[in-house]
Amino acid sequence: MNTDHMSSVTSGARPRRAVLNESQVWQVYARRKYEEPLHEIGNVMADDVELAKVYARSIYDEFSWVEMVLMPRNSIVTVIGS
Repeated sequence: MNTDHMSSVTSGARPRRAVLNESQVWQVYARRKYEEPLHEIGNVMADDVELAKVYARSIYDEFSWVEMVLMPRNSIVTVIGS
């Protein structure tokens, strides 16, 4: 029997939450006016697209954006490399 588990249960301690594996980088693009093009405003790291949306909205909330989109960094294709 796992005594560590039992001690946390009997003492009323909350079980530890699993560590997030935020290994996916998402590029964030947005625009403030419909007539403007999308431009890159930064990036976020998140496990999945739903979490990336939450991060992007909360981190880049300094403007009233009319559009914000995410793109997984690993989907970007280099046309001309340096």
